[in-house]
Amino acid sequence: MSTAPTPTPTGSSKLDAAKQVAIASTPEKISGLALYSRFALAGAVCCSVTHGGLTPVDVVKTRIQLDPITYNNGMIGGFRKVIANEGAGALLTGFGPTAAGYFLQGAFKFGGYELFKQQCINYLGYEAASNNRTAVYLASSALAEFFADIALCPLEATRIRLVSEPTFATGLISGFGKIAKTEGLAAFYSGFGPILFKQVPYTMAKFVVYEKVAEAIYKRVDKSNTSNGMQTLINLGSGLIAGFAAAIVSQPADTMLSKINKTKGLPGEGTTSRLIKIAKELGLRGSYTGIGARLFMVGTLTAGQFAIYGDIKKVLGATGGVEIAKS
Repeated sequence: MSTAPTPTPTGSSKLDAAKQVAIASTPEKISGLALYSRFALAGAVCCSVTHGGLTPVDVVKTRIQLDPITYNNGMIGGFRKVIANEGAGALLTGFGPTAAGYFLQGAFKFGGYELFKQQCINYLGYEAASNNRTAVYLASSALAEFFADIALCPLEATRIRLVSEPTFATGLISGFGKIAKTEGLAAFYSGFGPILFKQVPYTMAKFVVYEKVAEAIYKRVDKSNTSNGMQTLINLGSGLIAGFAAAIVSQPADTMLSKINKTKGLPGEGTTSRLIKIAKELGLRGSYTGIGARLFMVGTLTAGQFAIYGDIKKVLGATGGVEIAKS
């Protein structure tokens, strides 16, 4: 760790002493691997906590998507039906792969977003990046999500199988092992196309809307004079709006992902042909099945993610990122 440079003597012992105290009390900004590993950890925690905490909502949402005839009374009715038929414990089905999968995905998503945003700034120059910041947000989030989905896909496939077939396995390890043994490792990525189709637009909408809403707020509020509590509230509000936008954009692909991971394909049936068949069966109206539950879920978790992410970054001292929003 580098040490602060010795200040140039001023000729006044009192002034020199004051300068030394000021330098010692100023926290050193971190950069490089130390900085981006902190971004990744903050992202991992915020995604794991929020997605894990909303497992019951995700269970009901997935049941509505996969069996709309049985679960036809909305989110509240779906909760009641799951509890009545299977007990309250069924609402935590898939908690293991959800928490683990989104821990990995969050690290790649948030850490990658900050990394790729900085690379765009380095390539374009600060002024050009600031003037074209919407494109920078979109490109950075898309690249980050692509790599995040490589990590998420196997665990998401396991989660959906556990939720759609409660008797399939007892948990993450047994479910993961059973899929690998009976269907092969390729089965974990049968939903990679739809997960990209769902998650990339979702993440692009999520980050660009969050950035734009936060920027609009801070044009009216001086961020340097804003308390930590108020910054957390701004992150919550910006995240809530971003979550609604992201849910609407990605809902059709989310429904298709649930369908394709519910059962394995027919012999010789490729992923593309399965997706086309599912899309024809669903139609536009069917692809938005469960949108109410998902708006609630995604809005809540996105608001929570940005609030937790911002607070953890402060705790970890991860304040070295470059902002390109215009105030």
